[in-house]
Parts: sequence; structure tokens; C-alpha cells
Amino acid sequence: MTAGTQTVMRRKAGAGRRAPLVAPMTPEKALGQAFARAAQELLALPLRVATISEARMTLSDLPEALEDRALLLVLEGPAEGLGLMMLSPPMLSALLEMRMMGRLSASPSAANPAAPRRPTRTDAAISADIIDAALASFEAALVGDPALIWAGGFRYGSFLEDARTLPLILEDTGYRVFRLVLDLGTGSAAREGGLLLALPAEGRGRFVEAEVPVEDGEAPQPAGWPERLEQAVMAASGQVEAVLARLTLPIGAILALRPGATLPLAEDTLEQLRLEGPGGRLVARARLGQNRGFRAVRLVEEGEERAPAPGASAAPAVEAMGWGGDAAPGWDDPVEGEAAAMPMLPMADMAPMDMGGFGLDALGGEEGEELPPLRMGGM
Repeated sequence: MTAGTQTVMRRKAGAGRRAPLVAPMTPEKALGQAFARAAQELLALPLRVATISEARMTLSDLPEALEDRALLLVLEGPAEGLGLMMLSPPMLSALLEMRMMGRLSASPSAANPAAPRRPTRTDAAISADIIDAALASFEAALVGDPALIWAGGFRYGSFLEDARTLPLILEDTGYRVFRLVLDLGTGSAAREGGLLLALPAEGRGRFVEAEVPVEDGEAPQPAGWPERLEQAVMAASGQVEAVLARLTLPIGAILALRPGATLPLAEDTLEQLRLEGPGGRLVARARLGQNRGFRAVRLVEEGEERAPAPGASAAPAVEAMGWGGDAAPGWDDPVEGEAAAMPMLPMADMAPMDMGGFGLDALGGEEGEELPPLRMGGM
């Protein structure tokens, strides 16, 4: 029997079979699966949807539906449409703990719950990629569904400090509001969180027809797929940080830090910048310079990297980025047998540091243009 005959016989044998019953994809189901997938893939955070509900609200109803001290995010959508997402304090706390520590701490007891703090812009920036990943997955799951017209195309836009400013930001129209109660983590660290998603009821997106699989079970690429994929990728945002230096200090030195303190930097710090992506992954190496009057970062090839200066780690303190004042208090190295020096950890609510005009104002100069060295006294 030939392969072609087998294929024909298989089709005939399956013609009389009833198609398996598959629950249709609904916006509620798609939204729950989208957040579960984003939390697992980006943070390895177990997330399960306990309950989900949809309601219609007006703009004046939205502030009453928000929790106190929750993280509020404005979403940008098609045709200048705006939406709103709220992360409850337990939900935000879980995201930050997984991002900073890689695990959830034991949940506080009901008798002595932890008092939630007021969210900051830093919290919003840390949560943005998870929100965008969940919204993108939500959108992809609704391809071929008319709901895509109002659910598709939304991404993180900005941080909202106070719910009282909602009438000044959002359009006075009807909204589809989804409330999700989520089970986060497992075991002793398990907790319950929640989120709210509000999108304009009258959508401004476009409908995308779903592809029908061919007989051999493989779905063909839709027409124009490479172009649409390129547009989606190029429109996505990515955060890259220029790391000037990292210091390891004794715990006593960290506790003794005060405004005006001077931190020791290696002599070759300006020649050994790291451009890092999410998770501290090295993207490229760079050095500092000047270009047309601006502080600039110039990407360097592997062969251009300069070897660290001998004894750079023991270089005298350099007053960087305009820091003044007297020298920092004496820092004693840990006595042998005691705890080793611990690295400084990023603090989510640290106020932005005044860089004195220092920043990524230019990425190198024109082709062939060399950046003059940056004078330390002018920083």
C-alpha cells in the first residue's frame, strides 16, 4: 500500500467521526491564560486564575472599583485609545519579589498583615514588561474573534499616581472591565492577588482573520506575515541600561553612607561601560566620551576593549557625577571569619540621581568620528 493510499484511507476513516468538543476561546479565558503564561515565562511565578468577571462601567464608576494603594497603569491602544490596569498590593509585591529575589517570601499572617506602601514609577517600570507580555498574549489568543477589535493593540503607556486624575486622562465613554482574583505561588508563600483591566467598550482596532489549517495539520503562514511580524517586533520596546560600575562594600560601609559621601571608582571606569539588558545580560561594551557638546556612549568592538589598568580595583576615590562633600567615613574590611562584603542591591524606590546632564544623549558620533575622552573634572 502506497503512502498516498494510506493518506486517502485515513481521511475517509475520519470523515464519519465526530469532532472533539473544544471549549471556545472567550476574552475571559484568554486574559487569564495570558497572565498565567507571562508570569511563568518571565518570572517562573506560578499563577492560577481563581475567579474572573466582566462588567460594563462608565468613567465615573472606575475610581470606585480600584483598591487603595494599588499600582495604576495607563494603557495606550489603537487610534489613541486609552485603557487602565490596576495591580493590587499583593500582586505587585509578588512581582517585585520574584524580580528581585527570584522567589516569594512567606506570606504575612492574617493577624499581622504587611502594610502596603504607595506604588512608585519604579514599580511601574519593573512591571511593564510583564504587562506587555500578557497583553500581547491576550491579543494573539483572540485572532479571528470579533473581540480583537476592542481587546487588541494595548500596551503599557505610563504610571498614574492618583486615581482622582482619571477623568482628566481617560475618555468619557463606556468601558469593559475585567476583574481577576489570582492565586500566586505555592506552599507557605502562596497568596491571593488581583488585577483589573478596563478597556474602551467601543474598540478602535482591526479584525484579523484566523488561518484555517491545511489537511496535513500544518497551518500556513498568512499573507503578509513577515511584514506584520517585523512591524510588531520593531514597535516593541526594550530597556537597556548603561552600567558605569558596580561596587562591593562591607555592610558597615553601606550603613554609613550619607549624602555627600565619596565612592571609590576604578581608574578605567569610563573605558569599561557595560550595556545590559533584562536580567543583567551583557548586550555590548562601550566607553564614555563627548559628541557635539553632549555626554555620549560609544559602542566598541571586542578588539577595541582596553585591558583593565593594573591595580584598578584599588584606585583612589574619584568624585564622580558631581558628588561633593568630605570623604566617606572609614570603611573597615571584614575581619577574617566574619561575613564577607555583600554587594549593593538596587532599591526599587530610590529617588532618581541627579546626573548633572550625564545620560545617553547620543550613541556615538557620525561614521569615522572619534569621541574625545571625557574629562573627569567636567562631569
